[in-house]
Amino acid sequence: MIPKILIIDDEEHMCWALERAMRQEGYQAISTTRVHQGLEMIKEQAPTLVILDLKMPEMDGLEVLKKARQMNPRLPVVMLTAHGSIETAIEAMKLGASDYLTKPFDLDELKLVIKQNLQVSQLASEVDFLRSELQKKYSQLIGQSPAMQEVLKLIDKVAQSNATVLITGESGTGKEVAAVTIHQHSPRRDGPFVPVNCAAIPDNLLESELFGHEKGAFTGALHRKPGRFELAHNGTLFLDEIAEMPLNMQAKLLRVLQEKTFERVGGTETLKVDVRVIAATNRNLKEAMEKGQFREDLYYRLNVIQINMPALRDRKEDIPLLANHFLSKFAPNGKISRISPAAMQLMTRYHWPGNIRELQNVIERAVIICQGQEITPADLPKELLVTSEQATRQNLLTIPDGGISLEELEKELIIKALEKSGGNQTRAAQLLGITRSALLYRSQKHGISLN
Repeated sequence: MIPKILIIDDEEHMCWALERAMRQEGYQAISTTRVHQGLEMIKEQAPTLVILDLKMPEMDGLEVLKKARQMNPRLPVVMLTAHGSIETAIEAMKLGASDYLTKPFDLDELKLVIKQNLQVSQLASEVDFLRSELQKKYSQLIGQSPAMQEVLKLIDKVAQSNATVLITGESGTGKEVAAVTIHQHSPRRDGPFVPVNCAAIPDNLLESELFGHEKGAFTGALHRKPGRFELAHNGTLFLDEIAEMPLNMQAKLLRVLQEKTFERVGGTETLKVDVRVIAATNRNLKEAMEKGQFREDLYYRLNVIQINMPALRDRKEDIPLLANHFLSKFAPNGKISRISPAAMQLMTRYHWPGNIRELQNVIERAVIICQGQEITPADLPKELLVTSEQATRQNLLTIPDGGISLEELEKELIIKALEKSGGNQTRAAQLLGITRSALLYRSQKHGISLN
């Protein structure tokens, strides 16, 4: 869209000259010598930028500036005056003027000022748009379960610091949503949020993606390219699937985390950045360290604060909240207004190996298939028709290749029941469908300590 420049100046020849100059630069240009008409034009014609004279008979330019900023706080206003002084310049800038030029001014200088302010305004609009899109894409963390309330409390505390955060949890549990939530509630919320999927970028390109490269650094490097660390300056860098990063890159990442400096690929200039790093993984990093697949020093550098995202099967009380949230997302017109009790019961019984991502896909599919006003079991995938009780029974009846004796199976069940009950013998007996005295007898028989 072509920028529209509004000129408000009580001198007709100045309006004419500036209007002509703006049109020569390819802008739309409108002008007026009357202040009140100018304010109406700001309201009705929504100019991209205003050139405003400071001294006018109807109303002081500073007063016009105040009223213009009240109508549109993001509107760039360039002040012009023949009575320039440091005091008036400071006052104009305090009131929100974007720039200040004294008459007589150089027309090329004014054109440059206009161009720079339009660029800044456009960037601000793009940031607002991207921020709103970010919120739409990632939505928010939803949950009233004790497990999620603990996560939300920890996020609230962590967000105010600059500490590095490691988010763990199975695939689809909302690790990236948690990272975005931390960023949006932090002092860096106005800075960029830059995500990097370490598993999706080839090993030979990951260094260039993170740190950038200089022109000619390698074949195909036709221009200097800033890396993700540079792009995340004053913001947050989210390193997803951090366990998939190769060992040589882990060493380079550790150096950046410790020193806050790096060099572009093929460059010698040392760059310093102010970036908060949040990492995430669905793998057990301690096991990866034992296998030599992940650096121990990097693990402890990343693991300043750890947030574990619970699996959906461990927070089933949140399933109705999440399901209805996704229903409103995929059926915003209200044509499908509810989920039937029978369908909701099936969803709460299902074990959700794909977690929240799988639930979201199930609701999206159901909205497409549903022919009525409510989602019913017929609209759900076949795997959800297998109840949790059936799934549990299938798991119990799975016999390992090496075989297992009834004695071993009984011992394993007693141990799991005690773990699930937190050592409460009465509750463990209830889970197993036996009496407490039977539990004591069988535990003693298998050498299981109940202390």
